[in-house]
Amino acid sequence: MGEIVRTTVITLFLCLLFPIVFSSPNDRLVRIGLKKRKLERSDLLTARSDSKEGEALRGYLGKYHHHGHLQDSKDIDIVALKNYMDAQYFGEIGVGTPPQKFTVIFDTGSSNLLVPSSKCYFSIACYFHSTYKSRRSQTYKANGKPAEIQYGTGSISGFFSEDYVTVGALVVKNQEFIEATQEPSVTFFLAKFDGILGLGFQEISVGDAVPVWYNLVNQGLVKQPVFSFWLNRNPEDDFGGELVFGGMDPKHFKGEHTYVPVTRKGYWQFDLGDFLIGNETTGFCASGCSAIADSGTSMLAGPTGIITQINHAIGASGVVSQECKAVVSEYGDKIIDMLIAKDQPKKICSQIGLCMFDGTQGVSMGIKSVINENAGKVSGGLRDSMCSACEMAVVWMQNQLTKNQTAERILDYVNQLCDRIPSPMGESSIDCKSLSSMPNVSFTIGGKLFELSPEQYIVKVGEGDAAQCLSGFTALDVPPPSGPLWILGDVFMGQFHTVFDYGNMQVGFAEAV
Repeated sequence: MGEIVRTTVITLFLCLLFPIVFSSPNDRLVRIGLKKRKLERSDLLTARSDSKEGEALRGYLGKYHHHGHLQDSKDIDIVALKNYMDAQYFGEIGVGTPPQKFTVIFDTGSSNLLVPSSKCYFSIACYFHSTYKSRRSQTYKANGKPAEIQYGTGSISGFFSEDYVTVGALVVKNQEFIEATQEPSVTFFLAKFDGILGLGFQEISVGDAVPVWYNLVNQGLVKQPVFSFWLNRNPEDDFGGELVFGGMDPKHFKGEHTYVPVTRKGYWQFDLGDFLIGNETTGFCASGCSAIADSGTSMLAGPTGIITQINHAIGASGVVSQECKAVVSEYGDKIIDMLIAKDQPKKICSQIGLCMFDGTQGVSMGIKSVINENAGKVSGGLRDSMCSACEMAVVWMQNQLTKNQTAERILDYVNQLCDRIPSPMGESSIDCKSLSSMPNVSFTIGGKLFELSPEQYIVKVGEGDAAQCLSGFTALDVPPPSGPLWILGDVFMGQFHTVFDYGNMQVGFAEAV
């Protein structure tokens, strides 16, 4: 009886707080209403600022690991590259009995449940958010195992506890979660959320904790081992969308979903085919890339070589790369000659002496080196950035040769691309009046093109005359074997209803309505 009363109380509270459309007895779907907030320019600047605490998601800045149990030493911890300052979509959960309310990001790019602890005494961020008080919960179980997560903007540390977790009308029993006792001050102090509920796989879970989603399935709380996101991108509508546990709502999409298998358990990672600007290939993913569907990332993050071509096509203002122009000036003709002579493209940069390996390194490792070099942190940065610039130039030139362009036109085009290499701060500004002249872009997933229009991939921040337009793309460089890698965040998931099928280990996309 107590369980029924408790569930009824939390249901009524959430309904008053924000719209939740709970399932009828026939479909047995559980819908979590999502809040949405408008992005402000200050959010993006803070998210990409070069603070003393670390760098945000703006390039591959190192091989971070957060003590999950992926064994490959070359695995990249995408959680460490994430920055939640520009997150837009939140929902509410309860922890404990009676439920203590927390606003969380439902994040498919991580796997732990994390909330601030009442024992967080020395981080100012904790004093501005709800904190978990174990002494007030009748179902609390002490654990005490230490926990630490390394994010792009610093580390979160604390300890594990166990308690009941209320998600919509569902109550997960004995859920292991992290009580955070130390939080990065800037990110979490200014954040519009209290914590994070990870919906990724246990393989990347800190402390090997069983994720909330696993327990929803294991405790028989959902009809099917499937959850789906519908994100409302209508700027005039305050309702953020719905996260549906147990299946999908046909009112959220039209047509059929295109499904692709999960290629690496950890993140919801799958194979991605070619990326097109207009109807033309960019060349970087023609032989395949990987992608992660990530509800905890606002933007679209991809290889710098592609983002540069996008910036060129849409007129985004980036930062001039002197290294890139130096490579074109000194080695451009030689690279073209070597490509015409059918030399192996991946080995050209090492053959001309700009790279110290045989071509197996991924494109754009130099972004890390350029940033760190400017900060005086890494020696040899110039060599690395020249290597990176050479690798990008080879792909761009090879792509233009397939179009039978002359050497002069190829060199001129590549020099233009050099001007469009994304800013190290990750921000690329757009003239809001030029959207009508920008091309569509397309991702190839499961052999099908998923197209985004300029209105869909350009992010408008601010209101009225002060409004500005920013590219929804930011650079992220992950070398093989983990990359090249795309992170498809809310800009993509807002246009395409996304299904996370745990039972069949696949991800599905269909046009959202």
